[in-house]
Formats: sequence, structure tokens, C-alpha cells
Amino acid sequence: RRARGVKTIIAQEMSLSLLSSAPVGFAAPLPAVRPVAQPAAARSTPPVMETIDDLKSLAVKANPVVGYWNPTPLADMGFWGQSQEATIGFLRHAELKHGRVAMAAFVGFCLQSNGVHFPWACTLEGTTFGDIAAAGGPAAQWDALPTNAKLQILLLIGFFELLSENTYALAQSGQKHYMRGGKPGVFPSLKKVGIPVPVPLDLWDPFGFTAKMSQEKKDAKLVTELNNGRAAMLGIMGFVAASKVPGSVPALDGLIAPYSGEVMAPFSAGDSALPFVEGMLKASPF
Repeated sequence: RRARGVKTIIAQEMSLSLLSSAPVGFAAPLPAVRPVAQPAAARSTPPVMETIDDLKSLAVKANPVVGYWNPTPLADMGFWGQSQEATIGFLRHAELKHGRVAMAAFVGFCLQSNGVHFPWACTLEGTTFGDIAAAGGPAAQWDALPTNAKLQILLLIGFFELLSENTYALAQSGQKHYMRGGKPGVFPSLKKVGIPVPVPLDLWDPFGFTAKMSQEKKDAKLVTELNNGRAAMLGIMGFVAASKVPGSVPALDGLIAPYSGEVMAPFSAGDSALPFVEGMLKASPF
């Protein structure tokens, strides 16, 4: 009986010892046995920022003849007290964004100058796209748009601008801000930011053409996009100059409809009901 009692006491002490040490003994091997994968947005990876050397390398790829040509000190500066690398990210993003806008503007200017338009009404009052197209060239057509239409377009552009700058929206797509190690030119997925309405397609690559593309091919196409954007920026400004100052672009003489309004003004006399517009038009700052 004494032997059995001793054995029972020893067994109880061993059980209590194991139970009391279980959290320590069990917790230690967990990371090695079953590591838990963190979401891509939560991983702490060091930011990768472009440098002057990266700009020089990109310049050779984009145009081997001209190479790196920087007539301004912008890339050597630190905007808003930020680092040079952050400033380069800002400049790269700005160039890509404006290049994309210019490509769309160039194509739109060509179509609108040739009377191409949608065949249906653009307002509930019955104003058609044909009525807008009859106003003249592309700049005159913008002036002819109803005020509410202009406000809708400007608000949508503002929404896209805010979304592309938002750290949370970028993180949902596994990206960072372009001044904090993110890729310049990246636009977050509309499907992943929690927009309270169904979004069938993303703004960037809506049909997923680049999903299966190799990284080498993507890099080559980004260089092509950069060159096309630069050419489009020169092209659209040439169109605008030719319409505002006839003869300023000899190659376009007689091809572009003249425009007498303010090419840089977002609103015209038809929008004078809006606050400050009337005063802006009188001051004519553009």
C-alpha cells in the first residue's frame, strides 16, 4: 500500500509539473513547426527607392540616343523636406500619370476634332453629345458642357486622385506610396478598397491582360508607356497651342479649329452661377 501511495503521489506531482510547464514547453516550438503567414501588406519589407543611377539607367532604355538629360535641378532636390529618393518617386509618378492623361487627351482631341461622338443624350434635359460636338473644337465642346456635367467629371477625377494617394487603399493591393518605397504609377484596385457599390472592373488593367505577363515584358512595356506618354504630352500641348494661337505650330496650320476662350480655365461664362467663377473670368488669370 505504501508503495502504491508513493507511486500515486509521484504520478500526481509529475502531472502537475507537466501542466504547469505546458504553456512554456508548447509555445516555443510553434513558430518552427507551424509558421503563420502574414498578409502581404503587413510584412515589414525595407522600402526600395529609385536613385539618380536608376534614372540614368532608365533614360538609356527609353532613348539610347539622348540618354540621361536633366536640364533642371528637380531630381537633385528634396521636395517638402523629404529625401532625394522620395522626390524622385514623386517626379516619376507625376510623369507617368500626366503621360497617361495626355495619351487619352491626344486620342480624344483627334476624335472630337473630327466630329466623333456618342449618338445618345448626355443630360436628362435631352442635350445630346451631338449638340456638344456642334459647339466647335474640343476646348469649345468642354465650355458647352452643362455645369453639372463638369462638376461630375471634376469630382470623379478628384476621387481617383485621393484614392491613388491613400495609404490604406494602396496597402489593400499590397503596395506602398510612391514616396515611401512604392512603385511610381501604381493605381490601387477598386475591388479591394471596400467601395460600397459593386465594381465589376478595375481602372488599371480591367481585363487582366498583364496578369500572366513576365516581369521582363512588363518592364519593357513600362518603358514603351513612358515614351508614348512623353510624346503625347508634347502632342496635346501642340494641339492646344495651335487652337489658341494660330500659326504657333506650323505643321498644324489649317488643321485645328481656333479657340477664343481660356484653355486653362476649368469653367467658362456658362458656369457663372458657381461661386467665384464670375470674378475669375473678369480677372482672366490664364
